[in-house]
Amino acid sequence: MISKALMAASTKPIILSILLEGEDYGYNIIQRVKDASNGFLEWSDGMLYPVLQRLEKEGFISSRWIVSEGGRYRKYYQITDAGRTELEAEMVQWGGVFGALAKLCPLLPAVD
Repeated sequence: MISKALMAASTKPIILSILLEGEDYGYNIIQRVKDASNGFLEWSDGMLYPVLQRLEKEGFISSRWIVSEGGRYRKYYQITDAGRTELEAEMVQWGGVFGALAKLCPLLPAVD
C-alpha cells in the first residue's frame, strides 16, 4: 500500500503524463493508472476528480464535454502548454529524488 503523502505527491505527474499521450476521461485515467502500476496504485473517483479540478484551475489541463457512443456525456481532459512545462519540471524533480534514493539504497538499481 502506498502512503497518502506519496500518493498525493505523485498524482500530478502521473495525470499529466497520461494526458501527454492524448485527451482522456476520468474513469479511463483511473484504469490506466491501475494497469500501469500492476494494481499497486488504485485511485478512486473521490481522489481523482478534486485533483483534476485543481489542475484545471492551475491551468495545467483543460476540459470539454463529449457525448459518448452510448449518448452519455463524458468530461475529457487534455494537457495545456503550461501543463507540459510543469510536467517537465516535475520529471526533473522526480529524477533527482530517484537518483538520490538509488545512490543511498543498495536495493535500488543505479541511475546514471
